[in-house]
Amino acid sequence: MTAAKIPSLYVHVPFCASICYYCDFFRQVYRKETADAWLNALEYELLHADINEGIETIYIGGGTPSSLSESQLDRLLSLLDPYKNKISEYTVEVNPETVTQAKIDLLLKHGVNRVSIGLQSHDAALLKKLNRNHSFENVSRLVNQFSACGISNISLDLMYSLPTQTMESLQRSTELAVSLNPSHLSLYSLTIEENSVFGKQGVRPLDEDTEADMYEWICSYLTDHGYDHYEISNFARDGKESLHNTRIWEYDDFYGFGCGASGKDEKGRYDHPGTLKQYLADPAARTYTYLSKEERMYETVMMGLRLSRGISRTRFRKMYGIDLTEVYPETIASLCREGMLILTEDRLFCSAHGFELLNTVLVRFMEEADL
Repeated sequence: MTAAKIPSLYVHVPFCASICYYCDFFRQVYRKETADAWLNALEYELLHADINEGIETIYIGGGTPSSLSESQLDRLLSLLDPYKNKISEYTVEVNPETVTQAKIDLLLKHGVNRVSIGLQSHDAALLKKLNRNHSFENVSRLVNQFSACGISNISLDLMYSLPTQTMESLQRSTELAVSLNPSHLSLYSLTIEENSVFGKQGVRPLDEDTEADMYEWICSYLTDHGYDHYEISNFARDGKESLHNTRIWEYDDFYGFGCGASGKDEKGRYDHPGTLKQYLADPAARTYTYLSKEERMYETVMMGLRLSRGISRTRFRKMYGIDLTEVYPETIASLCREGMLILTEDRLFCSAHGFELLNTVLVRFMEEADL
């Protein structure tokens, strides 16, 4: 691993107060003793890792990091204190029902300057169906609480294409979310994963046409209300893009710590053990996947075209010693003719039409790459 080139660090907290029925991330219901053991293992992993100086972004996700007790959250943040000196963005994911004023004070004490709050919907019946244990009023109070304490860089998560969700319900959820004036919004369509509760119950999202209509309405409404649609599922005001996630979409390397976490270096990706028992037995264990140059070039395109600004041809040449148009000449030429891609002197990006059909665009690149 070339430590000096890695600007971002991610920690996965695998605990939640309760399990959302759509979630397939590595998580389990919080137990104090189990979380203590996990923190011991994480401390071991961090102490034995080669982490460079100059980390620019830290992101603590999950699971639900705020499900940890106050003393456990303090310990987790203390473990990361040595790496925070030069960061510009420090994000922690939280859920309303697990945040206390004492936990907010801890975030401030350790330099956290951005939070991501799971709103999902304003509709109480939908939230119950998702097994979410909060209300819109809880979220509203929490946003005000964070803002009053000096953390104003707040991202809200919303979901669409939920079972029984109507367009009117989605619109109201979006309008209420915007009324809280968050700096960032992430919008996710329901994807049914096999190992989620919904997957096991056979629950299905809404039909594709309704889902597409919902997505188009969201994009129009948010851009009309001052949000930049900078990534296919993400919107930001006043330049408050997620710096951490943008680095990942630009195919930068990043550290990943904790069971359920992944990381990337210049040669490939690594994943931590798939169960907490395995992680506790050997916190340093990882499964490494080496990627060929062709695979890395395709992944750079796959991630970069998620961004509205697309891919820098100059940066691509520095990374791989060849121009994009030489790697994918037929795909780029045909997609530009079809109005799905736009090629400039230094950038390749999707048109509005191409953005809506990104999966189709990426399949065309994959076919020419012959992966």
